[in-house]
Amino acid sequence: MKMNNTALLAGFGLLAAGLAVAAPAYATQSTTPGPLGAGMTIYMQMGGNPGDGATLPRQVGAADASHAFGIKVIEQYSAWNPETMLDQFRQALAARPTCIAITGHPGDAAFGPLIAKAEAQGIIVTVGNTPLPQVAKNYVGKGAGYAGVDLYIGGGITAQAMLAAGLKAGDEALEYGVFNETERSQSDRGLRDTLEKAGVKVTTLNISPQVDSDSSLAVPILVAFIESHPKLKAIGTQHGGVTGFIPQALRQAGKAPGQIIVGGIDLAPSTIAGLQGKYITATLDQQLYLQGFLPVTQCVLSAAYHFAGMSINTGAGVETPQSIDALIPLIKRGIR
Repeated sequence: MKMNNTALLAGFGLLAAGLAVAAPAYATQSTTPGPLGAGMTIYMQMGGNPGDGATLPRQVGAADASHAFGIKVIEQYSAWNPETMLDQFRQALAARPTCIAITGHPGDAAFGPLIAKAEAQGIIVTVGNTPLPQVAKNYVGKGAGYAGVDLYIGGGITAQAMLAAGLKAGDEALEYGVFNETERSQSDRGLRDTLEKAGVKVTTLNISPQVDSDSSLAVPILVAFIESHPKLKAIGTQHGGVTGFIPQALRQAGKAPGQIIVGGIDLAPSTIAGLQGKYITATLDQQLYLQGFLPVTQCVLSAAYHFAGMSINTGAGVETPQSIDALIPLIKRGIR
């Protein structure tokens, strides 16, 4: 006997309905009666100054994670000064929080003894923005993770974008970066090395501690360099604050948009304006919101469930004048 398709489908429908009625319903229950981070406190180094372009997305990410997990976040700002970061760690250590989230600018040697004290007291330490390889090796099993860019690779990505924009072998370029901090300098070294491997003639200039803290001080330095190097074809940096002031320096030096190829980092408001005005060619997008959200998440998961440290690369691409407009709504909310 033949059964038409309508009858056959109806039969399957009745069978499925019967199985759905017969099958027991299981609802996954939460392991905690309230927010997973309730009662926890994390001291968190944000890096720069409150609200600046390289810091605000971290603030927003940490605040969102605080709301999501119910953990108390105490923010610390250092204007990128390594000694201040060490002092802030000591302050956090004295408060005996659940966790301390740091930026790794002072380096393994400086941070190592302090982190050993924290771990001995049962305080979880995790790292963002700039890695601490030895700390990761020693304490990954205790929740020492890393949320940030692979610095050397990130610098190389920026350099590749500059080469794709027309920079070529034999051209003169300036790499203006922080070269006096072991780990942090890897980003600028990656940019410089990639350009040099392509045959570009690179002059390296170190960013002083003063410029590191107040990026506006870079403008006269850059203007003087541009004026004394008439054949200059490109400027690269992996300093978020300095990136935003390069357009101002170019204008003061009488350069038109696109006349000098510029590769930078982050999405400060002045950097966005530089992209839109085509003074900036490409900027590495670290997705800084993640560098705020993920360390808080690491703290909560390690404190609640003893998870090991997670190493997460938060950035692997650049933003250009062609791509920036789509991100503006998120940037205005402090997310990108």
